[in-house]
Amino acid sequence: MIQHPILSHLARFGVRLGLERMKRFLRHMGDPHLKFPCVHIAGTNGKGSVASILSEVLRAQGYRVGLYTSPHLQRVNERIRIDGAEIADRALDQILRDLDEARVEIAPFLEAHGQPADPLTYFEMTTAAAFVYFARNNIDIAILEVGLGGRLDATNVVDGLVSAVVSIGLDHTEQLGPDVASVAGEKAGIFSPGRPAVVGPVPQDALRVLRAIAQDNDVPLSVYGQDFHVRGDGRTFSWTGPDSVLQDLFIGLEGAHQVDNAAVALAVLDQMPPAFSVDPAIIRKSLEQVRVPGRMEWLAPDLLVDCAHNPDGCVALATYLRRRQRRVSRSLLLGSSREKDLRQMASVLAPQVDRVLTTACAHPRALPPGEVASALEGLTVPVMPVGPIEEALRFARNAGDEVIVAGSVFLAGAVRDLVGRQ
Repeated sequence: MIQHPILSHLARFGVRLGLERMKRFLRHMGDPHLKFPCVHIAGTNGKGSVASILSEVLRAQGYRVGLYTSPHLQRVNERIRIDGAEIADRALDQILRDLDEARVEIAPFLEAHGQPADPLTYFEMTTAAAFVYFARNNIDIAILEVGLGGRLDATNVVDGLVSAVVSIGLDHTEQLGPDVASVAGEKAGIFSPGRPAVVGPVPQDALRVLRAIAQDNDVPLSVYGQDFHVRGDGRTFSWTGPDSVLQDLFIGLEGAHQVDNAAVALAVLDQMPPAFSVDPAIIRKSLEQVRVPGRMEWLAPDLLVDCAHNPDGCVALATYLRRRQRRVSRSLLLGSSREKDLRQMASVLAPQVDRVLTTACAHPRALPPGEVASALEGLTVPVMPVGPIEEALRFARNAGDEVIVAGSVFLAGAVRDLVGRQ
């Protein structure tokens, strides 16, 4: 299922942060989100990888695991999975119809009691669909990735067994605030009072805010570099926690930053209640096998796609490219949406490529290639607007370049479509 008419209708309402609308609707649906335990994950970057690692480990141990992530690369079904399998078209269609009927049904009741009958947003509807799907299929545990921020995100109606803030950087500043301290305050909003939380490598200004909010809510914090540590070379590493050590681990995901993400996932597992214990041998095997589409993913020997869509994500990609030997010319196919800091993203990546080809996919928020090129005027490498991603990809590969695609989750998905990767 590429898209669904109910979701297409709701997409026009955009992003509207807040929890009351979601709580009212879920209450009407019988509170499906309270029928299973969960782990709740926030972060500027890395939260999808941490969620995927946790899902892989827990299902390998034999638990029935629901995984909710966003956005999707190619199909909305990707957002909702049980034991690694996407929700089927028929099941998703039925749940969306049930939810839409409930949305229409509840409106007169709300209006009669003086409450606004606001329609759900696209993200709220997919989140509710995930909750209903997981509840109907009797999962043992759900891994939930925050959509935007944390405190007012639609997923923040749950009471997580453990929560995690993977990283903190500047993205979505219009909604989350202009500095890392403000962003930290929003992401700490997912901390469940009295429940443990894990914090990845974050700036000190952000950590101070996280600690203060954790203390106010009686949340025990486990902090990267203080309560748990990693040491290693490349993708092989050892992890040390308060009471355990795991040595000679290997992460199957490309990029040194994935070691940090794995460390956060292991710290989450370390904080889980005994009912969700995991064999170290399962952890080792799962880390080797985990894959996350669109995250530094080689679709061909000459074609790398990455979902980096903010400056911090581009730093991780640039670090990865710098450590690889450049055998041929590199072309960066860059496309993005209007609200992103295109110039800073491109400036980070420019030293690792020979030219930038600006492009766009069919997503309605995608900037035209010409506008992307104009925003990059004066970059240290040549910039050329090429056209739609189909043309840009063909142009770069015909030139014999190593092709790097970045700037947008939707652009990465479009390239996966073009090369037939599912």
